[in-house]
Amino acid sequence: MPNTKSAEKRTRSSARKAARNQTIESRLKTLEKKFDALVSGGKFDEAKVALSAVTSAFGKAVKAGTVKSNTADRKRSRLQLQLNRAAKAKKAA
Repeated sequence: MPNTKSAEKRTRSSARKAARNQTIESRLKTLEKKFDALVSGGKFDEAKVALSAVTSAFGKAVKAGTVKSNTADRKRSRLQLQLNRAAKAKKAA
């Protein structure tokens, strides 16, 4: 229980920020799962569109301060590599 007015305000503001961050992180996870499903299903044209959506969402998350820049860059890179490897494997087969 906060003891001062400023501590009460801090509690309220941190709760708002936590709710916003949770929403953004949930959206990122959902988009990543959809992308993974498309890549594993072999739907590469749809996966490219989904990759664009995920990349954009990571950029917005960085802008909002929910995700650190390096984390977003690493995840974007790994998703792109995943798509490239899957497409290459399909061409080789």
